[in-house]
Amino acid sequence: MTISVNQLEEARRALEAPLFADLAGDAAVSFEFFPPKSAKMEETLWEAVRTLEPLGPRFVSVTYGAGGSTRERTHATVARIQRETSLAAAAHLTCVEASRAEIDQVAEEYWAAGVRHIVALRGDAPVVGQAFQSHPDGYANAADLVAGLKKRHPFEISVAAYPECHPDSGTRDVDLDNLKRKLDAGATRAITQFFFTPEAFFRFRDAATAAGITAEIVPGILPVSNVAQTRKFAGMCGAAIPDWMDRLFEGLDDHPGARQLVAATVAAEMVRRLYAGDVRHFHFYTLNRAELSYAICHLLGLRPKVAAGAVAA
Repeated sequence: MTISVNQLEEARRALEAPLFADLAGDAAVSFEFFPPKSAKMEETLWEAVRTLEPLGPRFVSVTYGAGGSTRERTHATVARIQRETSLAAAAHLTCVEASRAEIDQVAEEYWAAGVRHIVALRGDAPVVGQAFQSHPDGYANAADLVAGLKKRHPFEISVAAYPECHPDSGTRDVDLDNLKRKLDAGATRAITQFFFTPEAFFRFRDAATAAGITAEIVPGILPVSNVAQTRKFAGMCGAAIPDWMDRLFEGLDDHPGARQLVAATVAAEMVRRLYAGDVRHFHFYTLNRAELSYAICHLLGLRPKVAAGAVAA
């Protein structure tokens, strides 16, 4: 990777000055939520949505369960965000256990609801440990899904990328070839799976550039609030949890407040290093909690945007 003079200056500043002193606030962010399963979880979700909305994210996305298990809840959440907030909602859509006709119907419902952004994913097998198998009448993979969506409507489409290689790919070259197929099929950008060292992202970005990938690659950031849960997620997607991170969270199980502070510190430091490497777009996996993501955005210099009407008043 070639480092510009400006990047070197930014890196020097990150090392010598207070890490978050007077950042320009020029980062752009997006947030991911999952559909709630209960009234209490719905209350928590909407508290997070309303807290993060004033930061003016580029979009917010809502996940889609394996085998369409959250289809109705995902659609309801996306439609409500689109209807009741100023946010641009993006709906996750997968290939798992659904025919082309069923997936196309879901896409049409989203278009009719005013949703113009899809996060197109192959999806994971409904049973953990089983190999993915496409539906006999379905889309074979994410690239196939992207192409199908583009034929129906001019959706903005985000796809997944894996800095540490998807477990099903086997090799980095195979993984990058798959990413390139998704982008060549019409995807707008790639959002990475979470990772815990900035070097993992920088190595991946360099490899993607060398493979001829020119589309935007947005790092996915997961502030760790539950190490056991994160370890489970990491095992499914091929992300490595550094030994030092395991040790850092030891002894904090009965101290949720301290655990939150440690989690915010670790994630914020990594985001700052990414920023020093000329990254300006970040996607936060919120787990339907706003505090950690909001704090990191604040450290990046982002502040709530005041509506024009409020300014005039």
